[in-house]
Amino acid sequence: MNGHGRPHVALIGLMGAGKTTIGRRLARELGLPFTDTDELVVAAAERPIVDIFAEEGEPGFRVREYVAASDAFARPAGVVSLGGGAVSHAPTRDLIARSAVRVYIAMSPHAIVARLRRAQSVRPLLGAAPTVDRIEELLARRASFYREAELTVQGDRGSTGAIARAIVAGLAAYRSAQPDGVAR
Repeated sequence: MNGHGRPHVALIGLMGAGKTTIGRRLARELGLPFTDTDELVVAAAERPIVDIFAEEGEPGFRVREYVAASDAFARPAGVVSLGGGAVSHAPTRDLIARSAVRVYIAMSPHAIVARLRRAQSVRPLLGAAPTVDRIEELLARRASFYREAELTVQGDRGSTGAIARAIVAGLAAYRSAQPDGVAR
């Protein structure tokens, strides 16, 4: 247990929001292991996510992502970074809510597009040329799920270390606000 009732901290948010980078730093700050569900999916499938999307479509990927999240949450307490669309799949969303304190890494669509373009990575739902309009569309579809998070931090304000420390402080405040000191 991480002292929050639910044994894990789950980082959610749009692709490119920095969940993996922030998650690694947060895990070090908390002294917990780190797991990235995208990495688990790639390892299990033995092929890149873009190939999984091409061969199985988004529904096939979401099933694989659910299996990866189940594996991550079955492990000892830790920090888990989830794919941006994990919250759009009801079984995965329910699993996250039962298993972890959810931290939404929020970023402006403009900042996400700039980050994705710098990384020059192809995202299956965006292609090679991400646009602000497409990011805004994804955010609009997922915003209600992201708002369910127990904690929200801005991923485009401050260094990775500062964001991780803000999450640590937010988690402590969240826990202390619970009637019995245990997160629900």
